[in-house]
Amino acid sequence: MPTLGIARLLDASFRRRFAAAGLVEASVPLDGGATTVHCWRFPPSADDGGGEDARPVLVLLHGFGPPATWQWRRQVGPLSRRFRLIVPDLLFFGGSSTSSAPGVSEAQQAEAVAKVVAAVAPAPARVSVAGTSYGGFVAYHVARLLGPGAVERVVVASSDLLKADADDQALLRRAGAERVEDVMLPRSPDRLRRLVQLAYHRPRRFTPGFVLRDLIQYLYSDKVEEKKELIKGITLGNKDKFQLTPLPQQVLVLWGEHDQIFPVEKAFEVARELGANARLEVLEDTGHMPQEEDPKRFNEAILNFLLPAPESSL
Repeated sequence: MPTLGIARLLDASFRRRFAAAGLVEASVPLDGGATTVHCWRFPPSADDGGGEDARPVLVLLHGFGPPATWQWRRQVGPLSRRFRLIVPDLLFFGGSSTSSAPGVSEAQQAEAVAKVVAAVAPAPARVSVAGTSYGGFVAYHVARLLGPGAVERVVVASSDLLKADADDQALLRRAGAERVEDVMLPRSPDRLRRLVQLAYHRPRRFTPGFVLRDLIQYLYSDKVEEKKELIKGITLGNKDKFQLTPLPQQVLVLWGEHDQIFPVEKAFEVARELGANARLEVLEDTGHMPQEEDPKRFNEAILNFLLPAPESSL
């Protein structure tokens, strides 16, 4: 049966949302051209040099899977009214790539994001950074790499910064899979159905197989080997390469109550380990993708955290 191109139509729709939010596409060359990061960004005319746009800068980092336009489509409209947004595709997702050795870690992803921020919103602009799932790993490293002088506040959503081998094994049991890559890089309709069931608290009751095959071809067939290496390159859980330490910035830990990728119990552990500057908010009746299942509450939580109400003088 010929594909109906549903994924391509959805992609075009999501890209229009980004454009309608006032964002423009850009390809940022890094490392002498060895690396290219594709991103959606606030228009160059709104750069700090003009002094005309006082909105703070917010960087949104997507999770493992579809590119940024698919994962932040319900956020860019509301958030762009209050922030100058930078929304990159992480390396080996969307239009971003590098000729560096395989096995890029989340810390190396953070280095690329930091270079993009420097190119798009040069100092002295301070930014806030929000990441979901794998993007939360990267957001943590961006905050630690750049420090509080450059990164003001941090949102870590649905992101188990304490992930260890035992957590991976528990995920594999829930997914009925042998390898994490089989879960995160589905190659069959049944595998994609199971991933959706794990990611959403309220998934669609039924999606036809031809739609799932189209989504797999469009979203999960590009840079597959590189993405497998990304999974292997994650340093979380490797005590020789990574130690979670508290951040000096204010941190919001956001989590879905019914998350089956990273169960909500881990949210309390992450918030506790991040220290006194971290606070936790659990979104009821959502799973691993609260930004999609309840975008209104998710967006409000981010806005309330990043733009706190001024203190009363009374």
